[in-house]
Amino acid sequence: MKIKKTTEGSKLTIALEGRLDTSTSPTLSKELDTCLDGVQTLVFDLTDLEYISSSGLRVFLSAQKAMNKKGSMIVKNASEMVMEIFDITGFVDILTIE
Repeated sequence: MKIKKTTEGSKLTIALEGRLDTSTSPTLSKELDTCLDGVQTLVFDLTDLEYISSSGLRVFLSAQKAMNKKGSMIVKNASEMVMEIFDITGFVDILTIE
């Protein structure tokens, strides 16, 4: 999985490419632990995310909880397959998805 970060003031956009699963989610989790200071809006761009597993969903849930205290989190450009996973797991009710 590739992680590309773009910062615009207090907005951080993280573009994910590849698969967010058991082997890659710890990398994203560690990245989030170090880059959320001063961030008021966190945007996940999932244009190139092919797959998300339960461990990836946990990372999104943790990020959402962190951002609830300091601002907002948006998930955008999710593929049909990723949207199906969000729908089945109920994450469509937890995340702000555009």
